[in-house]
Amino acid sequence: MMQNIRIAIQKSGRLSEDSIDLFKECGIKLDMGKGRLKSVSSNFNAEFLFLRDDDIPGYVEDGVADLGIVGENVLVESAKKVNLVKKLGFSKCRLSIAIPREESFEGPQSLQNKSIATSYPKLLSKYLKENGIKANIHEISGSVEIAPSIGLADAVCDIVSSGSTLLSNGLKEVQEIFKSEAVLIGNKNLSAENKSILEKILFRINAVQKAQDNKYILLNAPNDKLPEIINIIAGMKSPTVMPLAVEGWSSVHSVLEEKAFWEKIEALRNAGAQGILVIPIEKMIL
Repeated sequence: MMQNIRIAIQKSGRLSEDSIDLFKECGIKLDMGKGRLKSVSSNFNAEFLFLRDDDIPGYVEDGVADLGIVGENVLVESAKKVNLVKKLGFSKCRLSIAIPREESFEGPQSLQNKSIATSYPKLLSKYLKENGIKANIHEISGSVEIAPSIGLADAVCDIVSSGSTLLSNGLKEVQEIFKSEAVLIGNKNLSAENKSILEKILFRINAVQKAQDNKYILLNAPNDKLPEIINIIAGMKSPTVMPLAVEGWSSVHSVLEEKAFWEKIEALRNAGAQGILVIPIEKMIL
């Protein structure tokens, strides 16, 4: 009987929700009973551990968990010896410097000899060193944004998503120093069996992500415009073209990448395409 691979995910918060949604999209069921710290999938060889995000890299390094999903910022700050298996593209944020709203910022040199509060001293130290800045790093955990208002620091270095927390505390974001997103990490010494399970997980994740990045499109086109329209929507290999009951017209089916979607739609309309239908793709296997 194949063993279960142990996967650590954040026990609460946005990253936890996004991670659980990803596994559900991959067809992997997990029981999310209230307050549970562990769940075994009923249809896949996986056991889920719900942990504090800061603890996940260490658990994966030590082999308590085989895999983990964590913010890239947490991974880099932890400096744990694990494999970065895949960037997942969700829970994106940035680590930024913020200062009181009334103060001016003329670039990194404005931080010279200042006191900066942060929960990410390694990442901040790297940025300061790269810019030749000497500053006092005040390491704190939680509520970093209040540090200037209580006289603890001149500036903060913290995770920013929308920026609303900074604004509500009288701060303004002035310098991004690190971009972060959710990443899948793995123990450096996975067994052959667990590597096999990981390959199955990656196959499913890739299928889900590819589907999210593409749309299925159907349209009607006059036959004399087919070469131009086919050139616009080349698709994975080539579009499917089928004759319509109306003479001189064909139905064209293809796949468009999300990033170029609206530009292609405009080009198709200008080329004479009509009755354009766009359908989400649930999974996409290449």
